[in-house]
Amino acid sequence: MKEIYLAAGCFWGVEGYFRQLSGIIETEVGYANGISTKTNYQLVALTDHAETIHLKYNPEIISLKGILQHYFRIIDPFSVNRQGNDCGRQYRTGIYYVDQTDAPIAQAMIDGVSAKHDGRKLAVQLEPLQNFIVAEDYHQDYLIKNPYGYCHIDLNLAKVPLR
Repeated sequence: MKEIYLAAGCFWGVEGYFRQLSGIIETEVGYANGISTKTNYQLVALTDHAETIHLKYNPEIISLKGILQHYFRIIDPFSVNRQGNDCGRQYRTGIYYVDQTDAPIAQAMIDGVSAKHDGRKLAVQLEPLQNFIVAEDYHQDYLIKNPYGYCHIDLNLAKVPLR
């Protein structure tokens, strides 16, 4: 089993999307790479954490490259501190790794997306995970608990094969 942390805007939809993919073993939403080791939904803007999903996955079923292909499918990689209708630094995009060997794979994906857009610089952070604070219980599996809840992502895209 491997793991990766992805910031992609509001974590409700990101979790709803990734939990549909074969090979994803576990999802957990929280706050990552802020300036403190404590935060919560009310404080996240002050502690500069990003809403982030922690993915545990089986690399024999889905690779990190595959996960990142899905990731870039659901974000606007050029948007600074905004995804969908959500604005603020807590909605920034980022790939936060715990395994150093994941960094070059993620960098290659970032470079590839940039190249497809005439070398334009992406607003996606690539950093080692500094900290991760698990979000409150009501945020976990939010769209299962609230099937008509807000989501900026087309969850049906998870069923569409990658090209």
